[in-house]
Amino acid sequence: MFRIKASASGSCPLAARAFFALSCAAALCAPLHAQEANTITVLTLDGRTGQPIVPYNLLVRIDHRDAIHADWLQLSDDGVGKVTVPSTATFLAIQSTYASSMEIYVNCDAGMEKDTSTLHWYSIPEILKSGVTMSNECYKGKYADATRVTPKPGQFVLYVRKNNWHESPSEE
Repeated sequence: MFRIKASASGSCPLAARAFFALSCAAALCAPLHAQEANTITVLTLDGRTGQPIVPYNLLVRIDHRDAIHADWLQLSDDGVGKVTVPSTATFLAIQSTYASSMEIYVNCDAGMEKDTSTLHWYSIPEILKSGVTMSNECYKGKYADATRVTPKPGQFVLYVRKNNWHESPSEE
């Protein structure tokens, strides 16, 4: 059996060692606080009319990676999304879905490209500083001027349109 002998002052040396060990552990863990995050507001607009669209979901990707981060998203009833990204993230790509997330809207920044599913990446620091509106290549002429929106700092404006008949996945 092991007995701890108390010192003359009545304190226990084991308790002092335990207190010292806990103090060191707390000091070492202090820098490991929760990682800060940035919040970006996503406004989804119809590329032709400029009217807000309520997407079924938003597919959020960062830093040129394929991983989709649905857990970073809060989508309100009016279709405005709040995306919380890590402070270390530098680039963002977003797509909207419809038809119970079975279909993905075409992002209008890729509207004139041969492959309309191409992702374009946007600078998160630029979005946070001054806001970013993606280019609207879905429609030209009077629609382009009618849909123009000036973003606020921290806001990302996403122009979309539904797939054309030849862009939809074929049913076999």
